[in-house]
Amino acid sequence: MSPAINSDFCLDFRNINQLWASILVESLYRLGLRHAVICPGSRSAPLTIAFAQHPGVQAIPVLDERSASFFALGLARQHHRATALVCTSGTAGANFYPAVIEARESQVPLLVLTADRPPELRHCHAGQAIDQVKLFGQYPTWQAELRLPDAALASLSYLRQTVRFSWEQTRFPQVGPVHLNIPLREPLAPLSDPKIEALAETFNSDEFFAHLLSEGSVLSRDLARLPPWQNTDRGVIVVGLAQPEVTDDYVEAIASLSQSLGWPILADALNPLRSRQSQLPNLICHYDLILRQPEHQRRLRPDAVLRLGELPTSKVLRQWLAALDCRQWVVSDRPGNFDPLHGKTQHLHCGLQPLAHQLANQRETTSPPTPQQYNSHWQKLEVQTTAAVEQAMGNLAELREPKLPWLLSQTLPEQTPLFIANSTPIRDMEWFWQGSNRQILPYFNRGANGIDGTLSTAIGIAQKNRPSIMVTGDLALLHDTNGWLLRAQLRGHLTIILINNNGGGIFELLPIAKFEPPFEQFFATPQPINFADLCKTYGASYEEITTWEQLKNRVNPLPNNGIRLLELRTDRKSDTQWRHQLLATASKPSEA
Repeated sequence: MSPAINSDFCLDFRNINQLWASILVESLYRLGLRHAVICPGSRSAPLTIAFAQHPGVQAIPVLDERSASFFALGLARQHHRATALVCTSGTAGANFYPAVIEARESQVPLLVLTADRPPELRHCHAGQAIDQVKLFGQYPTWQAELRLPDAALASLSYLRQTVRFSWEQTRFPQVGPVHLNIPLREPLAPLSDPKIEALAETFNSDEFFAHLLSEGSVLSRDLARLPPWQNTDRGVIVVGLAQPEVTDDYVEAIASLSQSLGWPILADALNPLRSRQSQLPNLICHYDLILRQPEHQRRLRPDAVLRLGELPTSKVLRQWLAALDCRQWVVSDRPGNFDPLHGKTQHLHCGLQPLAHQLANQRETTSPPTPQQYNSHWQKLEVQTTAAVEQAMGNLAELREPKLPWLLSQTLPEQTPLFIANSTPIRDMEWFWQGSNRQILPYFNRGANGIDGTLSTAIGIAQKNRPSIMVTGDLALLHDTNGWLLRAQLRGHLTIILINNNGGGIFELLPIAKFEPPFEQFFATPQPINFADLCKTYGASYEEITTWEQLKNRVNPLPNNGIRLLELRTDRKSDTQWRHQLLATASKPSEA
């Protein structure tokens, strides 16, 4: 058992480096750190001071780094938890290498903190500066470099959550060493800075650290200690990206979670859930449009958030989640930090099915849930927004980009593999893909969110598969022109639906679009390509789509062999204005 939290510790607001270091140390202490081995040095002074003045951490000075690292290893073995190991910049950290290797090979938790020069003092022959990024190669179970200290609350929250994740990674998914490289600018001594000292008057430490739990996050073996989610009906289940290898068990588990808690399900369009609507009565597809209204944002503020996997694409949803002050839990049985918002989150490293089963068992032994007024409010807004979108799309005869995902969601053959290119197509999917029971299988490259290899990936998905669809913009398709060479290898069929708006439509959605020049030439970058000729070059069939009815007839049924391209020529700027208007008004509260 960990000792009780020592409430006597106060954050050090003398300057930004001391505040940064003291938040790091206090976060580690609350997570369970009790020992720090400190090697002498100037660049690491803020860390040394923070550890030395913390009443709950035993800070032990050791002169020689190699000896210090193995001493820390021994402490970690004895206490079965990570010991912090601190050194200055330069070759000091290199002396930790043998101990880091041993910690990895023998699975001993160790948290290595190397102070470093700031970026402007690297690669310019500044004293005591070497390349410390990934200093220990692949031996750490996880490693990262912190940003430079900054007093903004968002930056301090980032620090706290990165420290939490680092501590967690010393024991999950495997026990071993973690390396944090920590660049620091001067002053390195605790000299007073009035601007930072003034922050102490408004900074609420209890609230800032309240969600950090000793021993980190809940693991699968700890499911009996789940939070009391069933005590509130004001909760949401946020389901992010998922490739279509999801099974019926996956869908049933999410449905069970929602039933046990009575919470709505906010599911990304890049998750197959939106095409299994009848199995998920609490499904919400248009949360992005709903949350664009300030009134809805206020009325729908939850008391708890359960996030499954990665976050959805929606920037509006992410901003809403980031602004919430309630607890949020991230559920994933994959290793990794799935919290880019750096909020007050806790990770539950467990499978979805065991979690759903545990909650279902709890529901059977507790009183029936109270009427779900919060969920009902979500459902009412979903119905209203869906009707508004359907009316706008149904009345639209022109070929506009936003209508394409809406049409496909209701037209494609059941279980069609659908690859969506990045940039605007994937945003329109999130905004306008309607719920259905067609079990469409969405595929995407959202690991790095680039347009590299778009066509080649889609051909790989179509290979020996059901007849498949690819939705792409012109630039993403042109970026992978060599992918056409795979046509001879394809055993199956791929229909490419090309949205040709003569440039990068995604940039029209960004503030840079207002700056001309250089917007059109350097950002939109239109390319004068005749796609009919391009298809002829590679032996693919081509057809220009001029009406929505024509497109419906071409995508259901689909051919069984070869590649064909269906081109929709659209107006990039006009479509952007039309899209903005619909996004702004679809869920607008009525005057009544």
